[in-house]
Amino acid sequence: METLLAFLFLLPFLAQTGVGTPIADKDLWNSSMVGTEISKPLKVSFNGPGKYWTDALPIGNGRLGAMVWGEDTLWTGIPGNYTDSNAPKEISEVRKLVDDGKYDEATTAAVKLLGKPADAYQLLGDMTLEFDESHSAYSEATYGRDLDLDTATVNVKYSVGGVEFKREHFASYPDQVIVTNISGSKSGSLSFTISLSSKLPYRSYVNGQNQIIMEGSCPGKNISPKVKKTEYPKGNDNPRQEDNPKGIQFSAVSDGVGAVHVLEGNKLKVEGSDWAVILLVASSSFDGPFTRPSDSKRDPTSESLDTMNSVRNLSYSELYARHLADYQKLFSRVSLQLSNSSQNVTKDGSSPTDMHIEGSLGETVSTAERVNSFQTDEDPSLVELLFQYGRYLLISCSRPGSQPANLQGIWNQDIEPAFDAAPHLNINLQMNYWPSLSCNLDECQEPLWDYIFSLSVNGAKTAKVNYEARGWVAHQVSDIWAKTSLDRGQPVWALWQMGGAWLCTHLWEHYSFTMDKDFLENKAYLLLEGCATFLLDWLIEGRGEYLETNPSTSPEHNFTAPDGKPASVSYSSTMDMSIIREVFAAVVSAAEVLGKSEDDLVKRVRNAQPRLYPTKIAVDGCIMEWAQDFEDPQVNHRHLSHLFGLFPGHTITIDENPDLSKAAENSLYKRGVDGPGWSTTLKAALWARLANSENAYQMVKHLINLVDPDNKTKFRRGLYSNLFNAHPPFQIDANFGFSAAIAEMLVQSTMNDLYLLPALPRDKWAKGCAKGLKARGGLTISICWNEGDLHEVGLWSRRQNITTTLHYRGTLATTKVLSNVVYTFDKNLKCIKTISL
Repeated sequence: METLLAFLFLLPFLAQTGVGTPIADKDLWNSSMVGTEISKPLKVSFNGPGKYWTDALPIGNGRLGAMVWGEDTLWTGIPGNYTDSNAPKEISEVRKLVDDGKYDEATTAAVKLLGKPADAYQLLGDMTLEFDESHSAYSEATYGRDLDLDTATVNVKYSVGGVEFKREHFASYPDQVIVTNISGSKSGSLSFTISLSSKLPYRSYVNGQNQIIMEGSCPGKNISPKVKKTEYPKGNDNPRQEDNPKGIQFSAVSDGVGAVHVLEGNKLKVEGSDWAVILLVASSSFDGPFTRPSDSKRDPTSESLDTMNSVRNLSYSELYARHLADYQKLFSRVSLQLSNSSQNVTKDGSSPTDMHIEGSLGETVSTAERVNSFQTDEDPSLVELLFQYGRYLLISCSRPGSQPANLQGIWNQDIEPAFDAAPHLNINLQMNYWPSLSCNLDECQEPLWDYIFSLSVNGAKTAKVNYEARGWVAHQVSDIWAKTSLDRGQPVWALWQMGGAWLCTHLWEHYSFTMDKDFLENKAYLLLEGCATFLLDWLIEGRGEYLETNPSTSPEHNFTAPDGKPASVSYSSTMDMSIIREVFAAVVSAAEVLGKSEDDLVKRVRNAQPRLYPTKIAVDGCIMEWAQDFEDPQVNHRHLSHLFGLFPGHTITIDENPDLSKAAENSLYKRGVDGPGWSTTLKAALWARLANSENAYQMVKHLINLVDPDNKTKFRRGLYSNLFNAHPPFQIDANFGFSAAIAEMLVQSTMNDLYLLPALPRDKWAKGCAKGLKARGGLTISICWNEGDLHEVGLWSRRQNITTTLHYRGTLATTKVLSNVVYTFDKNLKCIKTISL
């Protein structure tokens, strides 16, 4: 019997009541409603071994990830030259064709602007645990495998001949180690071998009596057989891109604690033991996006051994306790309980949904079975699990010091992953971080801030050379080297200058949720300034005295030009203008906070704001996606770029823009329900912003559909058996988008307003509580409802006093929230209790 831990990646106080330890946000407020504290197990469960990679269970500490192996700095390539001195001339040519209305010719001419592909994320390798033949005869009735979200631990158990074997796996952030604990219930019953291997060039050897060391390297270039040279004509114009440059080097060290000895030179053997603990650490030579691997001074093997030496004398219990304290400090901040019945708790404390987790005979129902039956039973506890799974994944793949979550988070099984697993900046990277604020995980954004800074450095060179502009720019796809130039392929996706600008909206959002002025002043504002400076230079005098962008595309979506020809390049796409509006509003607001409103840049931004090309309504009543009402050849396209102003933006609201809101609603109906997972969760959030609970829930239900891994149909939503989102193939963004959309259905906010249960599907989740969610203005909110109606809400602020207006079904109540005081409001929005923290 062979067990594979697919370790895929690597990069450079307990939440409980007690003296000196903080109480989790979800525990700071309790409702008077009976039966709201029943907690259900948050486990992704299997009743048998996995057949597919997507049957495995993910663990991670931000830098190291494993499927029950990997390092988040393992990528192909080297730092690149992200400029093109011919671009200004080519832009002028494309711009003139657009001005002349020759959109198909402009699209063809724009191909000359395209560049080289991004580099590709790599997997580190496999750690194989091989047991003897007897383990293949395990009792199927005894087999169980689950991921416990409360502890971030994967557990496996089964019995062979009356002996129960158990395995526990977790990835520790404080100690930067992956830990596996294996035991047998009978003394001396545990025997197995350990080996390390990789799909990348590597060598492995034994160090002493209980360590295996694996050393290897990533390719210095991303050369995929799926990519033809003709797709990136400028592939050879970079004098630094040698034919075979040295790539990132890596090392992994596995250490066994127990009855361990060397076997066959590069394997370890555990024999006749009661238990064994296996430790795995890894490192790479990656020394930041601006250092070539050949110039790196880092020694991955030495660093890995140093890490191993720092943890190998800690007991399993100590490692687990340190891991748990760190993880639960984040995860336990938020709880969610949903029930489709207001009479959901029986005398023994059970609920109808318990039957979906345990069968009628008490057996565990696999998560795949629960997903498969959701279209019929609509089990609310599965929504709870998927909501918390998104939070778990973000904690596991994005922590301070790691790389930002890529297209697959940090979990990858291929050396040629789909779409290179690269950060895509036209929604996917942004969606990865949507739940970080509303779902109370703001620390997980730190890798994103570091990445935006790196993009701003390279992006300033791209802006200066390619666009003859100041500030900085990034396009549609990037990689670990902070690529800011255009991608290969086609203008419809590659020619898009708004990637960095969209990311910059996250900077202001972080401030609006946390009210962290130090972050705004010392990190965010400089990046916003640089972004706004580029946008001001990129905007040109256009039609009807408006400022416009030209050339412009709507991400990945073609149109039919007036002459009947297909095209993608025009001017002032609605998404361009919506993102620019959002960035400019953020700059003005940030300047007010920081006392910079009279700065020259801010004045230029304010002068430009009323001149931005407006969002318009088409003849059919929908939001126009392009500046002209072009024919749309694919009305059910997966992207909804023209609705950015509704969500995640803030320039279309049902109160202030009823006509545009109605047009957005029409646009959503026109797009339909089908699409990949990320599109499905985006639609849920858009419907939530429109306070349409029925359609928001429809998209929630639409996502929860079990996908066969052998089905390779693209752009079809669903979930694999381990709850990974199926694009297909696996793509992690929808897992995060789902959590954000659920939060959006329950609470929405501005800096001055708090909207309670704006899109609650009352008949589906008649009773429930959401505790520890975050709102703008630095507020934390816990809310309970019964029979579909608000019961009570708790509200508090940690940083400062704030005045906010509560909204619930037309009732408004303005209240001043003093810092470190918990306020309880009843269903009529009357304050009925206050408690000091």
